[in-house]
Amino acid sequence: MDRPRQVPGHRCVRGRRCHCGAYCRTGERTYGTVPVSSYSLPDSRPRSLWSGLIGQDDVIVTLQAAVRDAHAPGESGPAMTHAWLVTGPPGSGRSRAATTFAAALVCDEGGCGSCQACRTAGQGGHADVHVEIPEGLEILIDHVKPLVHMAAQAPMTATWRVIVIEDADRLNDRAANHLLKALEEPTPHTVWILCAPSVDDVLPTIASRTRHVGLRTPSVASITEMLVNDCGIDETLAAFAARASQGHVGRARALATDEMTRERRQQYLRSPMNLRDLPSCVVVAGEVFDAVSAVADARADRLDEEEVHLLKSRYYAEGVTRLTGALKRSHDAEAKELAKEQKRRRKRLVVDEVDRAIVDLIGLFRDVLTVQMQAGVELINGEMRAQIEQMAAGSTREDSVRRMDALEHERTVLFAGGSPRSVLEAVMVQIKDPNVRVGVA
Repeated sequence: MDRPRQVPGHRCVRGRRCHCGAYCRTGERTYGTVPVSSYSLPDSRPRSLWSGLIGQDDVIVTLQAAVRDAHAPGESGPAMTHAWLVTGPPGSGRSRAATTFAAALVCDEGGCGSCQACRTAGQGGHADVHVEIPEGLEILIDHVKPLVHMAAQAPMTATWRVIVIEDADRLNDRAANHLLKALEEPTPHTVWILCAPSVDDVLPTIASRTRHVGLRTPSVASITEMLVNDCGIDETLAAFAARASQGHVGRARALATDEMTRERRQQYLRSPMNLRDLPSCVVVAGEVFDAVSAVADARADRLDEEEVHLLKSRYYAEGVTRLTGALKRSHDAEAKELAKEQKRRRKRLVVDEVDRAIVDLIGLFRDVLTVQMQAGVELINGEMRAQIEQMAAGSTREDSVRRMDALEHERTVLFAGGSPRSVLEAVMVQIKDPNVRVGVA
């Protein structure tokens, strides 16, 4: 039977038979390319492999010690273990820490930063490094089973096989329990690296079988320095982006380099100024939701198009215009599964952007409270000082605290499966009147 072509550089992950027609080393399949920009390592310029971890000196020391013991002759030393839990607030560099650690483990020199192993590990192409990036709101058992199967296999080219699970807090109960069995019976020379916001966000039984590494929120100064030195950003713009990001390195980079990102943020921050009554809350929430959806749809459309094109290129060889028989059934099954994965990803992109808008609003009211308390600390949104002082004069400290509490609650509702539009409506209502509690008895 004719088989779909293998596209150079594609990665087969998760389960069963791959689109190239062969049984791949990990099991299942993936579509398109993993979004390397979300976790890729520093480029090949002559600098340390670890320089991408901003403001995390203690973590670097811990992981470098583990790498040394992992590469020691004979059995690994005490600094190395089979499972790690990397925690830290969003944007602190959890994914970067995990993939940098993974690259150092598969590098013969323990992380030189310039060899093929270091480069391919950071670009998603190393045979012994797998990064699982959830695209839905949950990580399901069907996602974990092929990872456990992969973990049972010996490394192909390196001393270690490394499996990174980003957003491990999204593991549902069945998936977490299946992973737990693999952690309880570790395979020699396989390393699990789980990433989550905090230890409390994963099952206690999983946390107890991992070694914890905690990242801190990078300082404004350290992020500013990174943007100036690594990205060539003007110092004034870099300082603004570092403050506005609230310690989120990726967000800071986007704010510093993309004018549209800065404009969207301003739209989110201006929304409280347009709240006059209940109907206006619904209107403003709808405007913010439309902006959020446009961002999410643009990104999802781009990824969807790439993945559909890649899927077709694997089945439709040059001159082939029609599939028949088993090949058509295989293509149709993969296309159906791809459509489901894309739908889940699109939903997550909307949720993530709504959350980003809420975080920006929390920062705004943190500034209002700072002015009300005359705390004398730097504002997150210093460019809006006049509006912030006006908002501070027109409300009380208690109002600001209630608003921030309400916004944090709505973030919880959002990630519990609440409708993004409804969450934004609740946000605006509670900003307009901090004494209202939407959905609370």
